Parts: sequence; C-alpha cells; structure tokens
Amino acid sequence: MTINTSFLLSMLAVTTAAPLATASAAPAASCSTENVLTPAEKTAGWQLLFDGTSLAGWHGFNNQSIKAWSIDDCSLKTAGTEGNYGSDTRPDIVTDKEFTNFELSLEWKASKGGNSGVMYGVIEDPKYDAPWKTGPEYQIVDDVSFPHKLEPYQKAGANYAMQPPDDSKKVLKPIGEWNTTKIVVNGTHVEHWLNGKKILEFERWTPAWNALRDSGKWKDAPDYGKAKTGKIAIQDHGSVFWFRNVKIRPIQ
Repeated sequence: MTINTSFLLSMLAVTTAAPLATASAAPAASCSTENVLTPAEKTAGWQLLFDGTSLAGWHGFNNQSIKAWSIDDCSLKTAGTEGNYGSDTRPDIVTDKEFTNFELSLEWKASKGGNSGVMYGVIEDPKYDAPWKTGPEYQIVDDVSFPHKLEPYQKAGANYAMQPPDDSKKVLKPIGEWNTTKIVVNGTHVEHWLNGKKILEFERWTPAWNALRDSGKWKDAPDYGKAKTGKIAIQDHGSVFWFRNVKIRPIQ
C-alpha cells in the first residue's frame, strides 16, 4: 500500500529490518509439509505458485532486480529496509503467468509495523512504474503496531484505498504467527478472506465502483483495476514479510 505521510523517521525507533537471508539450495526437512498440494487439491485443480526453494515462476516487475527477495524458513522473504518501510515503487515480484478468474490462497507473516500487499490483474509495461498502477491490492499490514493512524480502507484485508474489511469478522494473528489470505476473483465478483472468514466482497466495474475509483487515490492511475486478465504481484514496501503456501485454482 501507499501511505503519503512524513512519519518515516519516527519508524526508526519502532523496528529495524532483519538481514537479507541467503537462499537455500534445498528444502530443509522441516519444510516437507509446506508448499505442497494434497491429492484433493490436485484433483480440484490447485497449482503451486511457489515451490519453497526458489523464485521459479516469478520475476521482478518489468524485469527489475529482485535482490531484496530471498528464500528463508521455507518462505519467500522480503529483506526490509532501515525503519522497516520504503518506497511503493520498490521491485515487487510478479508471476510469469497471467490469470483471469481464480481462487488464490497464501500464508503470510508480518514483522512489527510491517506493510505489504498482494495484487492481481497486474499489467507489465514500461509506462507503469509499479504494479499498483494497474492491479487492485489486498492490503497486508500490521494493524496493531503500524506507527500511523490507518484509515479503514488501509487496514489488513481491505481492497486498498477502495473498500474496507468487515472488522467484526476479522481475526488478525499476532506478530510472529501465520495468517491465511484467500482472494476469489470471478468476473465482476471479488471476495477477500482472512483466516477462514470472508471479510469483504464487492463487484467491480459497476457505476458505484467506478465512481469510488475515480474520486480517490486512483484518479491519478487511470488504468487501475481495468484489466480482466493479468499477473499476481507480491509487494516489497521495504518491510520484512514472509510468504508461503502460495497456490491458485483457476476458475473456468
């Protein structure tokens, strides 16, 4: 997500970024139950997007360097920056493949005060300097310790800068514990799930959706949310995060 504030210096006292992890050549024995599909999932059409040992199937947005990404603890990891916060145009990773209608599931773990996101419908083109210029974002953030007031549409599980999640149904795990996110995209219909609860659903491209987009942050990103087919992106916003069990089931 993008938060236009001047609080960056204050964050230096809140947290420090973890060092860049070295990618492992082979999965540890403890990883044998992670980043795998069950027979039932295979039958249902699920596909792994992350193999647990490499960045195969992913690349930097617009082929940017992804040296800030590594494999750590069976997971994709962002290295973070001083202050655990950085630019919203840092090199995000995107899938090699494109998707239209799908169910996407992944687990994520945040660092204190961390900020990230998962986007879909992302279009790669030199005229876009970041995936969020085209791809709607499922917001991932430490609601509790983020050192600035979050608007409802900036909280974990939100359709960032558009629709807020239903906090009455939301259970966000404490720092150090894994959260499970699910995004369902089927035509105009989108659902956001967190830890087994549906916390948001909305319809795209309706007059109300268009009016919301055109009146807010996205008025300066004219191609935001327009693509029916695009890539999945995971954001590097300068915070330390871990992602694992990233899988997708195309909806026919």
